[in-house]
Amino acid sequence: MIRQLSIPSGALVLALALALAVPPAGESAAQGVTVALTPTPQQVTPGAEFDLDMTVTQAGAQFNGFDAVIGWDPAALTPVSNQEGSLMIAACSNTFHVFRQGASTDTIADVLLCGGVSVTGPGQIYRLRFRASETPQVTQVRFLPGLYFYDAGLYVFPIASTDATITIGVVGVESPTAPKKLQLSVTPNPSRGAAVFTIEADRAGAQRLRVFDMRGRLVRSFEDSVTTAGARKVTWDGRDSMGKDAPAGVYLVTLEVAGRSVSNRVSLVR
Repeated sequence: MIRQLSIPSGALVLALALALAVPPAGESAAQGVTVALTPTPQQVTPGAEFDLDMTVTQAGAQFNGFDAVIGWDPAALTPVSNQEGSLMIAACSNTFHVFRQGASTDTIADVLLCGGVSVTGPGQIYRLRFRASETPQVTQVRFLPGLYFYDAGLYVFPIASTDATITIGVVGVESPTAPKKLQLSVTPNPSRGAAVFTIEADRAGAQRLRVFDMRGRLVRSFEDSVTTAGARKVTWDGRDSMGKDAPAGVYLVTLEVAGRSVSNRVSLVR
């Protein structure tokens, strides 16, 4: 069962790390930490449960705590459970552990509470369990901004991270109903509020969808996604990235897929 707890500020986590770890003399954090969501790539059966480990993949700088924000697509994955990793609990039986699940993110804080104890890896520092959807597709579980490692209250840099790609079911190379080229359409157009962008992709790949004003300024950026060939719809509520109504006018919508791009225009009428 996922525990619903509130996340303390980063200052509290840093204070705990500073109070409970003393770095060995001459130790340097210059090596950094290399972390990945493993195994990747991973293929799972539709509807099946599977684990993803947050793994320090090689020996590097020592640390005694970390914060992480993990993003996932709720249309493809459902969180089931979470637990601290073997590297952390083997090093210290007393830890400060907080987990919070959002609509499409997991936020984690984990600190060793044994004075003077740090770890370096390689090893598992956290485990997440998901249930796959019943729809065959390709999706990603990603590290979002907010990934930090600490030792004795000091940030450990640099951090190199690797996301996970999950294939649910058997995804064909090309669907017989897939369009023959990359297409982007907008309805209704003009729009008095929400507009629906219909994406028709002739191949699988990462999709990046953005809205610009006619002066080239970014108005709205939609979350990148990895999808199969075929069609999907994305709704724009007519607001900018700050949640404010975009003014009436003409906007340029751009779609990038696997190194190719296509654009269309949408008119907002207020």
